[in-house]
Order: sequence, then C-alpha cells, then structure tokens
Amino acid sequence: MNTGNIGPRHSYNNARATVCPGKVFTSFLVCTSTLLFPPVHTSLPLIINTWPFKDATASAWRTLQSGGSVLDAVEQGCARCEVEQCDGSVGYGGSPDESGETTLDAMIMNGDTMEVGSVANLRRIKNAIGVARAVMERTEHTLLVGESASVFAENMGFTAEDLATNKSTSMFSRWLSGNCQPNYRKNVFPDPSKSCGPYKPKAILKETRRAQHADIHSHDTIGRYHQLQLKVKSPFLRQFRSLAFKLTVSHFCREASLSQNNDIRPSLRTS
Repeated sequence: MNTGNIGPRHSYNNARATVCPGKVFTSFLVCTSTLLFPPVHTSLPLIINTWPFKDATASAWRTLQSGGSVLDAVEQGCARCEVEQCDGSVGYGGSPDESGETTLDAMIMNGDTMEVGSVANLRRIKNAIGVARAVMERTEHTLLVGESASVFAENMGFTAEDLATNKSTSMFSRWLSGNCQPNYRKNVFPDPSKSCGPYKPKAILKETRRAQHADIHSHDTIGRYHQLQLKVKSPFLRQFRSLAFKLTVSHFCREASLSQNNDIRPSLRTS
C-alpha cells in the first residue's frame, strides 16, 4: 500500500536543503537560529532530524521537492530508516522482545488538525510509520496495539513479513544464555538480575530509581522530524519510532528488547 499520496499536497519551488550536524540538541539550535536570524525566503522549510540519519533526512527533503505534503515528507523520511535499519535500532531485525520476536512502534501527528496516529507492538509489518498514518487517516483511534494493529495493517493492504534477522536471532540467543541480562523486571521472584523467570510478583513493592538504565539512547530511536515553515498555520509535525526498550510479557517470559549497544531488555506485552 502506498500511503504517500494521501492528504493535502503543497509545492515548494524556491527552497533549498539545510544540513545541520548534531544529535540531541539539533532541533533547539536550528529553531533558535531561525528565530534570531530570519531567512530571506520566509517560506523556507526546514527538515531537522534528531539523529544523523542523512538518508532519511534526504528522503524527506526529496519528497517535499517533488511536491509532496509535509505529512508525506515525515512518513517517507521515517520509512527510509525502516528500510535501512538505521543504527540497528530502527525497523525489522532489531529490538526483539522476550520471546525473540521483533515488534515495532510508530507515531505521526498532523500539526494543522492535531490528529495523531500511532501503533505499538506492531507484529509482522515492516512499514510501521505507514500503518501509523493509516490509523490517523482511516480510523477514529489514535493508537492500535499488538495483533489488532497488525490485522488492521493487513486489511489496509500492508504486507505481512517476518521481522527477524540472523543478527536479531543471534542477539536473542546470547541474551538467553546470559540469564536474560540485563532486563527491566523488578519486584518479582526469582531474582530478575540472575534468572529468566518465569516470574511471580512479590508481596511487598520496593521503590527503585530508573537512572540505572538512563543514557543518551534512553529516548526515541529515529527522532523527530520537524517541518518548520514560517508564516503558515502549522509549524511542525512530529514522528518517532521504535522504543528500543519497550516491555512485553509472554506466557513464559521469553521476550527481549535490544538497546543500540546490543543490550537486550525485556518488554511487557498486553496483547
């Protein structure tokens, strides 16, 4: 299913690409410089990617240049990373859950209408951002999860495929052989720092801080594409993909999430 031609379309004839280095603070720096030093062409659009995934940014820009809408650009930019498996943390073959299955997350927002479409724990579908857009444009929901999201995607014409790769399967095997370490379990027994379970809840809850898992990768894995257009109603759209450490729970506690440094974290499935 090609969702790239859905929605309003706009043409930008005199725009040029702006390439900005950096990761976490890219959006802040570019937005600030735009406000302090207004460009000569006040209709100049900017595409800003949190992470240095140049092909994704270029794909979004080409979509705009060819007359695509802002939504089209956001979708196509993120779809490029899904195909290229950017940084090993986006798209198929990454972030398997405790059962070894890779599932995907995506969200897209329309800044004009404030509509949102998203999917979580999406199974068997590679084009998660396309499904998220379909949720926004083809349903009254904002979020579909798990098997329900996958069935919806197939009904909308998306192709079901195996999302695992030899690399993700190997990582999962190493995680199992290492007593499922590290993981996100707490307040359960047996001790989740030493075993894979299956787990049972402890009678007494113990408060803990999550700082032990916090690092530069503890947020979106593909980032936000900000489409900044001066003197237009909608200043930006936002999209993010694939939490690297999402929790899922299977009936036998055999799921895992891989971080960008090849760590595996368990995830909690509600479907």
